[in-house]
Parts: sequence; structure tokens; C-alpha cells
Amino acid sequence: MRNFSGFINGLKTDVQLPRPNVAGKLVRVVGLTLEAVGCRAAVGSICRIDTCNGYLDAEVVGFAGDKLYLMPSEEMKGVIPGAKVIPLGETSQIPFGPQLLGRVIDGIGTPLDGLGPIITSSDVHFVPKRLNPLSRRQVKDYLDVGVKAINGIITVGKGQRMGLFAGSGVGKSVLLGMMTRGSVADVVVVGLIGERGREVKEFIEDILGPEGRARSVVVAAPADASPLMRLKGCETSLTIAEYFRDQGKDVLLLMDSLTRYAQAQREIALAIGEPPATKGYPPSVFAKLPALVERAGNGGGHQGSITAFFTVLTEGDDLQDPIADSARAILDGHIVLNRELADAGHYPAIDIQKSISRVMPMVTDEEHMMMARTMKQCYDLYLQNRDLITIGAYQKGADPRLDLAITIKPFLDNFLQQKMKEVFPYETSMELLRQVAQKYLDLAKIQQSGGTV
Repeated sequence: MRNFSGFINGLKTDVQLPRPNVAGKLVRVVGLTLEAVGCRAAVGSICRIDTCNGYLDAEVVGFAGDKLYLMPSEEMKGVIPGAKVIPLGETSQIPFGPQLLGRVIDGIGTPLDGLGPIITSSDVHFVPKRLNPLSRRQVKDYLDVGVKAINGIITVGKGQRMGLFAGSGVGKSVLLGMMTRGSVADVVVVGLIGERGREVKEFIEDILGPEGRARSVVVAAPADASPLMRLKGCETSLTIAEYFRDQGKDVLLLMDSLTRYAQAQREIALAIGEPPATKGYPPSVFAKLPALVERAGNGGGHQGSITAFFTVLTEGDDLQDPIADSARAILDGHIVLNRELADAGHYPAIDIQKSISRVMPMVTDEEHMMMARTMKQCYDLYLQNRDLITIGAYQKGADPRLDLAITIKPFLDNFLQQKMKEVFPYETSMELLRQVAQKYLDLAKIQQSGGTV
């Protein structure tokens, strides 16, 4: 015995054996939250729960004392009291590589398109790193999105983060598809989060099309997915975009929608006891939004860029909604879709009066800025006096500027409208904008010479 004790004392203290995972048990289920005791696991790691229907994977989303709070990634079925909970000590793995292009996956990287598993050439374990803000390149170059209204009036730069604000059924998904097909980006990452399941296949086959899908990665977590899967869907989309950006690619990220991300985080936070704050949203929601958005943008050194469009669902077309207001403050501009324009058959229903790109002065020249500013002024002046014009209370000649706005309005409307399958490159968009601006100048000269427009 003495020899054995001496042997034990003589062992090196710096050698640590792996700690075995101790299984716990399930003690409570409240809504979508599972509570387990008897085991330890880090927040964000996966635990496996033994149910009547097999195993159910759940992620640790919080803890209190010796109690773990778990959120399942799929529907709960067959869960029984005292079920065994086994910590796996790992997080979900996403297959990174060019093999992702043309594929459709869920929030944790599982293929949904029936094309088999995604087999990468090497086992790539990608962990995104937070970029130093001073190491990021400035936004200096424009990005061609193939939509003439955006190219001409609300020009977007490479590495910009834009918000697409719209109510339900105004055409934001169609506009995203138009930008996917018309963009000159190397890779397109599309996150369809919280949308109707029917719209996922419709977006991929009809709106995206074979050409757009070939250079795209689609991450789908429809409305019937668990809050955890919807949350993971957004974060997975950003992680895939970061991977391709670090490969030196220019990435276009389309996230539909940021509101569903906030709602998923609200469901999880409220389920584990976080108190609500603004309109039922807990504080963690407003902390996660900028953390997610700031991951997009230009890289540094030999990295590429992530130009992101985050759609924001404005409930009841209210632009002062807490999520809409918070998103507008942290994004580099916003495109507002107007329901009245959509009802009138004006597509894409972009309201140029309320839309703005904060980096447009940095990616365009003075001539372009002047033309865009003049068109927006004409559009705004017409809208301010639309009621008077409609009822016939305005007499032609009373205001020369308004006369010009009334005359140029049909030409401007024609420029702003575009069919779903049409693609207008940046140079073509600029040529069409110059034609409208030249028409405005010709009318102004006629007016100055004493003629009528």
C-alpha cells in the first residue's frame, strides 16, 4: 500500500485526464424550454436527451445554480420526466467550402435540398474573428445590384449594410431575388428566416432561378422552425458569408428578415426568465442586433467584402417599431417599400422619398449625386401637392418648379419601375437616369425662355 501511495504521489501534477461527461436528468418542461439537473455544460454546447421517440438534441441557452436551460432545435415529441440528458461537449458543425454553393441548408448546416451530404475537400473548422474597426477598408466602390432604381437613386457601396423596410406582402422577397440575379458579387448568401415554408421553394426555383442559385448558398429556417433554429439560421448565414469574405470574395448577403431574428431571441430570452423591456422585447435583443449587423462589411488586408441587405418587417407599416428604429440606427442606409405604390402596381415599390444610402457620396461622383438629388426633389415636391393636383385645385403656372415636377413625374416613374426578370447593369442604369435628367433640363430651358411645359 505504501508503494502504491508513493507511486500516486509521484505522478506529474500537470497531466490532466479528460473529464468524463456525466449524464443528468430532465426535471421540468415549460413551453419550449427544458430544465435539467445533474450535469454541467457550457452555454452554446449541445446536449442529447433520451426520449420515447429516440434522441433529441438541444442547446444550452442559460443556467441558474445547478439547473441548465435547454432549447431544442426541433419539435419536442416523446419527452418524459426524468429523461437522461447527456452533454456532448460540442457545438453544431457547418461544412465550409465551395461545395456549399448551390445548396440549401438549415440553421445548423443540415442539407434540405435532397442532394445528399455536403462533403468538403478538407475538414475546415472556421471560427469567425471580430475585426478591428480600424483594420476595415473604407467603402469606396459601388456595387451593381441590377436594379436601376437602386443603382441610380440609392447607390449601394461594397461593404455597406442596408436595411430593406417593408410591411408584409409589399414585394421585399421579389426585390431580394432581383438583386440576387443582377448582382455582380462573387457569392450570394441568402437567409430565409421565419418565412412561410411555401415561399422557400418559390424563392429558390422561381425568384432565384438556376443561374442565381449556382453561386448562392441558401439558409432556410421557416416559420414553423424552433426559435433556436431561426436564431441559428441568421448566425449561420453571417458565418458562411464571413468564410467566403476571408477567401477574398465579394459577398452579397440577403437576410430575410432581421425582425424574425429579434422575435426568435425574444422567445428564447423570455422563456428563460429575462424581463421584457420595450414592447415585450428584452434587453438582450437590442444587444444582439448590432453584434449581428457589425459582422458584415469590408474586411481588411486580402479579405473581400460582405454587402448586406437586412429586411425589416414593419408591423402595420409602422417605421417607428422598436426593431425598425433600432435597425435604422445601426445600418448604413435604408430602402423603404411603400404599400400604396405596390397597390398601384408600381414595382419594385421603392419609396425614394424615404430611402437613403449613407455611403452614396463616397461611391459616386458629383454629377451622379446632382441627378439623384434633383429627381428626389421633384418626386417629393409632387407628393406634397398631390392632393391639390388630383382634385384640380392647382392651376398650371402658379409654381414653375411644381410644373416641372408634374411633367417629369411619368418619366421618373418609368425609370423607377422594373420587371422581376429584368436586369439593368450599373452603366445602363446611369444612362437611363441621364436621359431623365436631360429631359428635366430641356423642360427647364423651355420654361426659362417663356414657354410652357
